[in-house]
Amino acid sequence: MRRIGLLGGMSWESTALYYSLLNEGIRERLGGLHSADLVLVSVDFAEIERLQTAGEWDRAGEILAAEAQRLESAGAECVVLCTNTMHKVADRVSRDLRIPLLHLGDVTAAAALDAGMGTVALLGTRFTMRESFYRDRLEAAGLRVLVPDPDAQASLNEIIYGELVLGVVREESRAVYRSAIDELVARGAEGVILGCTEIELLVRPEDSPVPTLPTTALHAAAAIDFALA
Repeated sequence: MRRIGLLGGMSWESTALYYSLLNEGIRERLGGLHSADLVLVSVDFAEIERLQTAGEWDRAGEILAAEAQRLESAGAECVVLCTNTMHKVADRVSRDLRIPLLHLGDVTAAAALDAGMGTVALLGTRFTMRESFYRDRLEAAGLRVLVPDPDAQASLNEIIYGELVLGVVREESRAVYRSAIDELVARGAEGVILGCTEIELLVRPEDSPVPTLPTTALHAAAAIDFALA
């Protein structure tokens, strides 16, 4: 089994989900008492969020790149960056590594295409929805990407940072996400990318009239495939 390197803490709520999914997946694949061979670095999200808000992405990228190198030094054979938003600096994180970074955008695009989707809705933080770094990766794979209108983006982002990263799950917030999904499906979305790792704490498959693409679960599955290849 290859060793997986998790670069997490953004937020720790979703990183805990990664840890559970990886160990459950390895146990299902190998049986018995098997669990994942992994190393984890968990950063202080308050510092990363401050840099996001200030637009200091280069500094954030430097911090995560240094932590990724720590994972490599600890024997990791791949890096899993446990956040959609910080894939904005994925190139910086992977630049000095000798091991692969399993890019979440590539994993998600492959799952959408395998499911026969051509048009997908993208939900996430305001950075993921408004900026091009994630959409470009999906579109380069051949997908058409829809995002909510600016007002809806602001509401979804507030739920992520004000509730989900703190482990707060509210039915009222689930209704907000359902409304955004319904609007995007009406515009032609054939699937919904849950493009923030915390959204899976809130949105369930039954909350969408079309299939959802849970990026945390997909990323964990790709890491398991890598570990057992």
